[in-house]
Amino acid sequence: MSKETKAQRVERIKREKDGLDVFADIYRYAKSGEDIDPEDIDRFKWYGLYTQNTNLQEREDKTLYFMLRVKLESGRMDLNQLEAALEISKRYARGTADFTTRQDLQFHFIRVEDLPAIFSCLSEVGLTTAFAAGDVARNVVTCPVSDVDKERLYDVEAITKEVNDYFDANREISNLPRKYKVGISSCPKHCASHEIQDLSFNAKKSEEGEVIFDVSVGGGLASNKRIASHIGYIEPHQVLAVAKAITEIYRDYGNRENRNRARLGHLLDALGVEQFIEILHSKVDFRLQLDDVQKYTPYVNREHFGIHKSINEGRSYIGCAINGGKIGAEGLSGLIKIAKKYDVTAIRATTAQNFVITDLPSENAVFVVEELKEMGIDAEPSVFKARTLSCTGINFCKFAVSETKDLAAKLVEHLQRKFPHFEERLSFSVNGCPNSCAHPHIVDIGLLGCKVKRNGESVSGFELVLGGNLEGDKSSFGRKTGIKFAADDTFRVVESIVESYQGSHYKNFYDYAYGIIYE
Repeated sequence: MSKETKAQRVERIKREKDGLDVFADIYRYAKSGEDIDPEDIDRFKWYGLYTQNTNLQEREDKTLYFMLRVKLESGRMDLNQLEAALEISKRYARGTADFTTRQDLQFHFIRVEDLPAIFSCLSEVGLTTAFAAGDVARNVVTCPVSDVDKERLYDVEAITKEVNDYFDANREISNLPRKYKVGISSCPKHCASHEIQDLSFNAKKSEEGEVIFDVSVGGGLASNKRIASHIGYIEPHQVLAVAKAITEIYRDYGNRENRNRARLGHLLDALGVEQFIEILHSKVDFRLQLDDVQKYTPYVNREHFGIHKSINEGRSYIGCAINGGKIGAEGLSGLIKIAKKYDVTAIRATTAQNFVITDLPSENAVFVVEELKEMGIDAEPSVFKARTLSCTGINFCKFAVSETKDLAAKLVEHLQRKFPHFEERLSFSVNGCPNSCAHPHIVDIGLLGCKVKRNGESVSGFELVLGGNLEGDKSSFGRKTGIKFAADDTFRVVESIVESYQGSHYKNFYDYAYGIIYE
């Protein structure tokens, strides 16, 4: 008998036991202490669990530790949820806590025996890990200030909740061909980055002045490195129906033979856009509308930093930057103290691993900004810190070959000292492996983890990627330059790129990067 392929193994595992059914097994393993079936470990993903790297583990410690990802719907955390997250971080996760690019919160050093207590703690404050990972619909990303921004086109809170509720632990769609990422936004700055979502809905004004949502399909990174295709417009009340229909199309038509060709974008390419739309139309009782494709904000400017007046009288919101989402127990504790002191009711994580304090009395805003700065959190971040992403890295991720989060923070500090008068905002990604968790192909300067040879030895390093940008049909993925270097040469290499740009004739970094690659 021939050996199972990776795809065959995964599909068999899902057929034999739905990923949602592993929940009871998690409790059984927690109570019994027995070794976990490797196939159940794969199913653990349906509840946000991944085995983590042993890089920071003591040699004598044989514990199987997990990373746990918690879904934050619309990126939102109220005070009770912040306090629950702090409790989990301190008691069960060795002080770890990171915001992700899907507006989730993840912890490390999680033991199976602690999961019942953790799940109970999360449930008490309305949080869940279900569908935070696995071959399912992941957390629906959205603009963090949709409900408070004076410039929003439409409040998408109710629509986003409808779609999240449809996805929530839904057994009809608990076995998709691969992961499936959806975004819904009315943000005038397009901060949900629809271009790299499997499915997204973006509000715009029609020629008649009515709000409609453009539907974009098939975006992605890694094996599905593809800018989403715009397929038409719908009315706000039709978003849920289209989300259901396209999810079912993906479930029923998606490739289950090759996991590297199994994302929705691959299906769109296989069917062709016209046939895909025909199938969609057969599943709904309306047709997509035609209208001009809207213009989009360049990726580097998709943010909400600083103090802004809310639509709610006397209230404000504050956009804040942290380094690579690394908030930790100390940061959570600081946020809770600020919230209690200044009447902050909630924060929301962003798709750039930052967060927004979404509701506080306007008279307290300046004081909050000052206290955040003492914590290393900036409401007016430098041009280097504002748009810097970093993945989990070698400390915890089994796929990574290079450390990321600490390096990203130190790189920002170095560039701030070296170029104090640099004015153009640049976007960075420090990615610990050849995959795309930190989105290295959509930023100005991407560092793609790899092994490099130095003095005959293989050491952790990076390959330089330049020239990524998201801007609707003007989007472009960054290109590998072929420049590879050891991790401890990162400052020198990035510094030399910035200096080279400053000495060039180019008026912006994107044109400079394009020239470097193609000239």
